[in-house]
Amino acid sequence: MTRNSSKVKNTFLYIGLIFWALINLFPVYWMFTFSLKNNDEIFGANVAGLPQHWLWSNYSSAMGTGKMGVYFMNSIIVASATILITLIASLMATYAMTRLVLKRRLTMNKFFMLGLTIPIHASIVPIYVTLSRLHLLNTYWALIVPYSAFSLSMGILICTGFMNDLPRELDEAACIDGCGVWGIFFRIIVPLMKPAVATIGIYTFLQCWNELMFANIFISNSAYKTLPVGIQALSGQYTTEWGPIGAALVLATFPTLFVYVFLSKKIQESFIAGAVKG
Repeated sequence: MTRNSSKVKNTFLYIGLIFWALINLFPVYWMFTFSLKNNDEIFGANVAGLPQHWLWSNYSSAMGTGKMGVYFMNSIIVASATILITLIASLMATYAMTRLVLKRRLTMNKFFMLGLTIPIHASIVPIYVTLSRLHLLNTYWALIVPYSAFSLSMGILICTGFMNDLPRELDEAACIDGCGVWGIFFRIIVPLMKPAVATIGIYTFLQCWNELMFANIFISNSAYKTLPVGIQALSGQYTTEWGPIGAALVLATFPTLFVYVFLSKKIQESFIAGAVKG
């Protein structure tokens, strides 16, 4: 009787999970079909159905006329550079504050944590003035530098929880074997920080990939615009072709779906490990 009731419970559980998965996947289906329709179908009776005419030309229009290919590469460049800088700076800063004997290292850590209390868009004016005086507007650095700076506090917070749980005996054993400070950092600490690295990388990617305000203000040259700004520019003043906009949204969403599908296990492990250690 117990086994039968357990099977019934599991069956209802799976049915509920499948139903919930379909609800969450529906926006992806709707966005994909939306990208293959014209305005008549989008605003007609066939809102959620399959397209009557599969307009793959919407993608070529978005990539060509809308320059989505250029904006996509710009987003890749900005996101990759931001993640790299944030990871290096977070790991090194945390290593110095947790493993090395430094005066007032707790004060330094609190100083970095203050960055979590500052809304990113509350500093637009001073950042704009600084970038203008440094002649960095309309360059990749106009986005990379602010994104990295505002991701650093969260990166240090995540790294601190992981690094504090690493036994210091590892450092002592490596030092006895002849490793210096840099040897301990690169050969011992960094390999053990893979869950933290994954967590920081995912967090930073999502933050800078979807950001619009900085990208819209600091970049006016179309050669350096990112995907959110490019998609916004597809909307016309009087008429708008929504099919190419849907195609651009699919292209912008693809990297996030790629990360989830192929790295979902690593994402779950990294966030669980971060929650437990934090």
